[in-house]
Order: sequence, then structure tokens, then C-alpha cells
Amino acid sequence: MSSVIEAKKQVVEEIAEKLKASVSTVVVDYRGLTVAEVTELRKQLREAGIEFKVYKNTMARRAAEAAGLEGLNAALTGPNAIAFSSEDVVAPAKILNDFAKKNEALEIKAGVIEGNIATVEEVKALAELPSREGLLSMLLSVLQAPIRNLALAAKAVADQKEEQGA
Repeated sequence: MSSVIEAKKQVVEEIAEKLKASVSTVVVDYRGLTVAEVTELRKQLREAGIEFKVYKNTMARRAAEAAGLEGLNAALTGPNAIAFSSEDVVAPAKILNDFAKKNEALEIKAGVIEGNIATVEEVKALAELPSREGLLSMLLSVLQAPIRNLALAAKAVADQKEEQGA
């Protein structure tokens, strides 16, 4: 009997470590998804380097308390799956939100973003952010705008002087 308890304690410690180590965690209700849909979702998450697992709610609640995330316990009811990302903050929210738009059975319940409990609305807002590459291209265009405007002004002045000289 004690070996079963020890195994459960190890699972709780594993979940708590994942909660602490991840920069972004999203809890979803997957009830109503077919096996093929869940397989496709797991594939998309795996390709992005995101771990997607199903745990018993009692163990997940204990792990959330151990990680100092007691606010997450309200979302840990019914059939849940948890997506952990240790690298990209936006990726789990983006992939799960896009998948939920195509498959109404998938419901985002809550999340943890850099150690703070996030509501469904906050997770969806995070998902709507552009990707890292998109943000970098926006930054680059903002940085290029003054230089481009200066070049256009210099060209206009040169053209004007050329017209006056001719």
C-alpha cells in the first residue's frame, strides 16, 4: 500500500516541478474530442515543444498547492489536460486557442503565465498576440521608418535642386 502512496507522491512532485519550470501552462477540457482530434492536437503541441498530459485532478490540485498556485484548483474539475511550455510563453495558448476555434469541444479553462494565474480571457488574449517573428518584423519596420523617411526627404530635396538647376 505504501508503494502506491509513494508513486502518487512522485507524480504530484513531477506536476509541481513542471508547473514551476514552465513559463506558460494551459488547462483545457478535452471532453467531446475524438481520438483522431486529440492525436492531431498532441502532434501540433509536440512539434512546438509543448508537453500535453492528462493527470488526475486530485494530484494536479495538490501539485498546484505545492507550487503556490492554489487559484488554479477551481479549473481542475472534470476531464482536464494540461499543456506545459518551458520555452515559449505564447505557443500553448496560440495552438490551443486555434484548435478550440476549429473544434468547439475543446474548452480552455485557465492558465498560468510566468507564475501568475490567468483567466480564460487572458489566455485567449495571449493567443491573439503575433508570433515572435511577427513582433520582430513589426519592430524592424518601426526602426526602418525614420531612415526611410529621411531618404525620401533627401531624394525630394535633390530632385527639387535638380529641377531648379535645369
